[in-house]
Amino acid sequence: MHRMTVEEFRESEKLPLTVVLDNVRSLNNIGSVFRTSDAFRVEHIALCGITATPPHREIHKTALGAEDSVEWSYHEDTVECVSALKERGYKVYAVEIARESIWVDDLKAVALDKVAIILGNEIEGVQEEVMELCDGALEIPQEGTKHSLNVSCAAAIVIWEMFKQLRVKS
Repeated sequence: MHRMTVEEFRESEKLPLTVVLDNVRSLNNIGSVFRTSDAFRVEHIALCGITATPPHREIHKTALGAEDSVEWSYHEDTVECVSALKERGYKVYAVEIARESIWVDDLKAVALDKVAIILGNEIEGVQEEVMELCDGALEIPQEGTKHSLNVSCAAAIVIWEMFKQLRVKS
């Protein structure tokens, strides 16, 4: 199997998608988001608030080196991070079940230049003041009894959907 080197990955064309982690506690979830982001060439991950940053042994256990390939930044305040993304022309969506949320596959991301998705804390979700800044909320359809998914699972589903819509086809 041909795999890119870290250097080739950094120079490759990226999906115009930024993933924002808003106070995500689990180091395994953070590592998994890095690994999924590497798989689909996400352009950037913004780690906010209490979200831990690489290098960290527990993040590395699930990221398996993706923390070295995917560009990332740390922001103390998620509100400031999201405000900056909006100023740079991003359409920003929280991954949340909320009033007026739309199913993730109903978003017509292909018509957008740059998209950011926000995944929130494992218990509290995306902060209310961050939700107020969003252009909308994306919901993953669920038919079971729980109506919630692990943060890394939700990230994988939404990143996959964005990849299907936004990728440049050769």
